[in-house]
Amino acid sequence: LQSGIPDAAYTPLTGDDKDTARYYLQANRAATSGQGGFDFGTGQVAMPEMKPLALDFSGFRDLPEDTVEQIGAKGARFKELRKGQAFVRATAAANLYVAAFLLPKVGGAPAGASARTVPTTEELWMALNQGKIRQAMMDAPKAARRARAFHWPLEFPDVMQRGGFDVVLGNPPWEVMQLSEEEYFTSRKPEIAELKGAARKRAIAKLEATEPEIFEAFAVDKRVFESGNAFARETGRFDLTARGKINTFSLFAELFANLARQRAGVIVPTGIATDATTAPFFAYLVAERRLARLVDFENSAPLFASVHRSFKFSLLTLGRNEAIAHFAFFLTSPAQLAETERNFTLSPADIAAINPNTKTTPVFRTRADAQLTAKIYANSQVLVDEDEGAEGDPWGMDFRQGLFNMTSDSGLFRTARQLTADGFSRAGTEWTGPDIRYVPLYEAKMIHQFDHRWMGYADDGENSQELGLREKMDFSFEPNPRYWVPEEDVIARLAAKGWTRNWLFGWRDIARATDERTTISGVIPRLACGDKYLLMMPSQDTRHCVGLFANLNALVADFAARQKLGGTSFKFFTMRQIAYLPPAFYTEPRLAFITPKVLELTYTSHSLAPFARDLGHDGPPFAWDEDRRAFLRADLDAFYARAYGLTRDELRYILDPADVKGPDYPSETFRVLKEKEYRLYNEYRTRRLVLAAWDRMEADGEFTAMGM
Repeated sequence: LQSGIPDAAYTPLTGDDKDTARYYLQANRAATSGQGGFDFGTGQVAMPEMKPLALDFSGFRDLPEDTVEQIGAKGARFKELRKGQAFVRATAAANLYVAAFLLPKVGGAPAGASARTVPTTEELWMALNQGKIRQAMMDAPKAARRARAFHWPLEFPDVMQRGGFDVVLGNPPWEVMQLSEEEYFTSRKPEIAELKGAARKRAIAKLEATEPEIFEAFAVDKRVFESGNAFARETGRFDLTARGKINTFSLFAELFANLARQRAGVIVPTGIATDATTAPFFAYLVAERRLARLVDFENSAPLFASVHRSFKFSLLTLGRNEAIAHFAFFLTSPAQLAETERNFTLSPADIAAINPNTKTTPVFRTRADAQLTAKIYANSQVLVDEDEGAEGDPWGMDFRQGLFNMTSDSGLFRTARQLTADGFSRAGTEWTGPDIRYVPLYEAKMIHQFDHRWMGYADDGENSQELGLREKMDFSFEPNPRYWVPEEDVIARLAAKGWTRNWLFGWRDIARATDERTTISGVIPRLACGDKYLLMMPSQDTRHCVGLFANLNALVADFAARQKLGGTSFKFFTMRQIAYLPPAFYTEPRLAFITPKVLELTYTSHSLAPFARDLGHDGPPFAWDEDRRAFLRADLDAFYARAYGLTRDELRYILDPADVKGPDYPSETFRVLKEKEYRLYNEYRTRRLVLAAWDRMEADGEFTAMGM
C-alpha cells in the first residue's frame, strides 16, 4: 500500500481494451508522481497505525470464552474492532489494490476521475487516508471479496506485529495457474480439445465469430488466470516463487515462510527443492538457514489415493538459524523415517558444492549415495559454474531447447501425407518441391545413448516403435519421423546460434532417476529436432568434445545425474550442475583411448559422416555389433569410474548397491537396467563387463599409462 498500485496492474490481458488500459496506466503514474488528486510530497498521506490495532486485537484474544456470555461478549468485541476507522480504511485500500489487478480494463477512457471504475493509486490513497470511495468505484472492492482476498496483517494484526505465527502448518493446493485449453474445451467443444498447437488456437479464434458466447466465456475465464498471475508476479509478495509457470504450491510455501516466526510445515511436491522455477526460493532457505527438514515420499503405496502413484511429494519443515538440514528421499511409508541409512544431513556448504548455481538439494536415497556423490564432485567440476565466469565454463557452452517448439512451431510441420498431397517428391528421408525442401524433425524419443536410430515412425506417421537389428545394421537406413520442416528454417535457427558443425549433440529432456538410464544423449545429423531434445553447443574442438560426449553417457556420471532429478524433466539448470571432467583432463593418451570407441559407437550410418570426418575418419560407418558395443561401453564406463577417483568397490556400489551392502540396503542405482539384463541374458551383463574391464586395465597398466 505504501508504494501504491504497481503499473503492471494495468497491463492489457485477454479481453481488455488497450486504450482503456493505457488510460488507467497514465492515471496511476500521475498519482504516484504527485500529479493526480493527491500530492504525495506534502505529507497528507500516511500509513495506518498498526501498533494500536495490534494491541486492540491482542487484548481481544485475551478475553475469556468459558461461558456463553463471555463468548457473546468476545464476538461483539471482534465486530467492534472491525468497525474501527483504521481497520475499515486499510481493508478498503487493500481490496482496491487487489481489484486493480482483477477488474477488466474495458469501456474506454472515463469522462473524469469521478467516473473511474478501476482503482488507481489515487483511489487507494483516498480510501486509506480519507475513508472515501467515489460512487463509480463502489463496486470495485467486491472484485477482491469475490476472489476471497485475505489480508493477513488486518486479520491477524497482533500476530503480524510480533513477527508472525509460532507455527504454520498446511497442505495447500497444487494447481498450475494457467488455463489449459485442452481441459477447458474437453466438455465444451471436444473437437477443439482434440486439436494441437496452432490448429487449436485458430479454432478458438474462429469462435469469436461463430459462437461468441462460448468465446466470451473462455476469454473471461482465461483472464481470471492471467490476472492472478499478474498479481503474484508484480506485487512483490512472491518474489522468490512467482516465476515460470506458476504453481500454487510454491506461492503457499513462500507465504508460509513469511508467516512463520519460528516453524512452518507444508506438504508440497518435491519440485520445491529440485525445480528451476523454485530454485531462488530454495536457495533463500539454504542461505538464510531456514531449512530444517525435507522428507520426500513416492506415492506408490499410495499415501494419497487421488494422486498419481508416480508422483513425488515432500514434507518441508522450516525453522530459524538451522545449522544443518535433515533429508530423506524416496520413502514410501512414514515408518521408513526410522531407518538410519535413509536419513542424512547437509550443510549449506555441502549443498552449494553439489549445486553451486541454484543451491537446490540433491536427491539421495541413502547416506552412502550422499558420500559417494560428494567424492565425485570433489574430483571433477560442474559443467557450468555461473559464479566463476570463463573459468567456470571451460567448454564454452551454449544451449538451445531443440530447434522447434512442438506446439508453437507446429504450423511449420508437415506429415508425409500432407507433403504427398502437395506434390512433393521424396528422396530418402527428405522431401523436395519446386522452391523448398523439407527435412526430418527428430523427436527426443527417437534417440538413445550412442544411437541416433533408436526409434522411428511407421509410414502413417502415427505409430512408433523401437528399430531392430536389421535396420541398424543397414548403413543407409534412417528412421522415419512423424513430421518434416522446411530446411531453410533449420539453417536459419542454427545460424542464429553460430553453430557451424554438420552434426548436433543433445540429451532428452524427459528423464527420471528411476528409469534404465537417466542421461540419454547422443550425436544426431544436422537436421531439425523438437523442444524435448535439448541441444548442447560447446565451442571446444570436436576432438575434446568427444570426451564430454562419452562422459555424459558414462554410468558414474549418470549416477551423479540421478541425484539431481526429483521429477521427470532434465532441464538446462540441472545439466549445468552435473559433475563432468573438464577439457584439460583429456590428454593425448586419454583421447587416444576414448575417441576410437566413441567413433565406433556413434558412426553407424552415413548420415553421421560429417561427425566422423571431424574426427579424421574417412572410412565407412562401423557395423552394428551388439556384443562388441557392450565391450566398448564397458571400457568407457571403467575408464570414467577411474577418472572420477573411485575405487573398485565404489564402482561396484554404483553398479548395484546390493552387491556391496546386501540385498536389504534401501538404495538402488540401476535396478531397471539390472532387471532388463537378467531377462535378456540371465545375468547382470553390464556389471560383469565393466568390472572385467576395470580389472583388465588395472592389471595390464592401461590406467597407469594414462596417468590414472
